[in-house]
Amino acid sequence: MTRYALIDKMLANRHRAYSIQDITDTLAEKLPEIGQRPVSKRCVEKDLNYLEFDSPFDIEIEEHWVEACDKNDRPYRKRCIRYADPTFSIFKPKLSDDEKTVLSTALDILGRFDGLDNFEWLSDLKSRLDLVEHSPIISISKNILTNSTLIARLFTTIRYNQVISLKYHTFSNNSSKTVTVSPYLIKEYNNRWFLIAAASDTGKILTFPLDRIDDFSLDYRSSYLHAPEDLIERYEDIIGVTFCENSPIEEIIFWVSNKSKDYISTKPIHESQKSIRGEEEFTLRTRFPLLSEGKFFKIKCKENYELIRELTSFGSELIVLSPTSLNASIKLQIECMYRLYQSIDG
Repeated sequence: MTRYALIDKMLANRHRAYSIQDITDTLAEKLPEIGQRPVSKRCVEKDLNYLEFDSPFDIEIEEHWVEACDKNDRPYRKRCIRYADPTFSIFKPKLSDDEKTVLSTALDILGRFDGLDNFEWLSDLKSRLDLVEHSPIISISKNILTNSTLIARLFTTIRYNQVISLKYHTFSNNSSKTVTVSPYLIKEYNNRWFLIAAASDTGKILTFPLDRIDDFSLDYRSSYLHAPEDLIERYEDIIGVTFCENSPIEEIIFWVSNKSKDYISTKPIHESQKSIRGEEEFTLRTRFPLLSEGKFFKIKCKENYELIRELTSFGSELIVLSPTSLNASIKLQIECMYRLYQSIDG
């Protein structure tokens, strides 16, 4: 039963693919930890045969194939096994109607990728769970890519830690460039998708808009570079995806008019946003007497293109007070806009 419990966890795991040899190796690692001897591959095969055909658990095991590399980094297709029902476990009851409803809604949201290559398992999962179709409850906007299979293909390379040779072009130059990278993360910002990856030659973290990627292929000659840091935490210090390595994290103070203060209070510009009150607010009111109404806020993040664009999008409803460098950057942008409009009027 101890072996069955360990095997059950592996067959139910939808995040990792296990061959019979993988199951045998995992048991060889786990069983001694609980005072039991490792078992042979033949024993594992007998356990699996018993569970599927002779046990009282009503188990159905299916085969599936994944891309893998041998010890010499040569690619091959590995035969793996798992429960046919993605929700099944010997030690877990079947889904209740309420759980099915919640899961159905979650799949509807994820369904924005439905029908893409490498994401066929979404439709398969819906059918296996016997979920009832219903009208959408949550609607999320999406930006359909010209190459709509790109996200799904990149998803697979990240999942299996595969190095890719990436062909892309910039906004200023349509000629295709090639770079070898280790892909880490697919990130969405402002209804656009980006690939976060590391260059194989320098290890530098790079950002590629997916609509600038022409194509990619697997590179079996280069070794995969694992992410040097927590990428989710990396992007907590900025707005958007433009990360300036040498740019410091600064406290940014800005004033918002009565018209927009409630909007910004309920939809913060950055997760670090705080309202300024008390003595600090009194000091700002004294220093800027013309800003007698409205509300003061502060955030802590790095200055980048997306931050300036976000702050200036409110026009005269938002004024950046500090730091002076950011204030000057915004003033310069406003002056350039003014001169441009003047030239049109003239």
